[in-house]
Amino acid sequence: MDGRRRNPYELTHDTPVYVISVAAQLSGLHPQTLRQYDRLGLVSPDRTAGRGRRYSARDIELLRQVQQLSQDEGINLAGIKRIIELENQVAALQARVAEMQDALDGAAAAMRQREAAVHASYRRDLVPYQEVQQTSALVVWRPKRQQSD
Repeated sequence: MDGRRRNPYELTHDTPVYVISVAAQLSGLHPQTLRQYDRLGLVSPDRTAGRGRRYSARDIELLRQVQQLSQDEGINLAGIKRIIELENQVAALQARVAEMQDALDGAAAAMRQREAAVHASYRRDLVPYQEVQQTSALVVWRPKRQQSD
């Protein structure tokens, strides 16, 4: 949840509000077709205490998608069920990837903060040590001679 309290009376896309007759009318299907889709597991509406079906707006969209795949694409119901399962799986994986990306972004931000704190703690009076490469060259130092007038 996002931390806010949700209004129990707030209607969302997933709120089950439509009885089977209304869902059938909205989807353009016969109520018996909706019952068959429910038995096959294509569209599973919520149930009331008296076992009546209640469809959400998302269920209506899914019913329309099933009809379109069946009528226009010629896909059988077993194929449609598999398509729906795969789409649900893809959606779940995308949500997981987004969740992991958020965690990764948070970890990277924390790392940058810790790194900045370490850099801020450096003593400014110290000079970083750089290793000098060893050579076999010989350097002779001769002091400058002062010229007499």
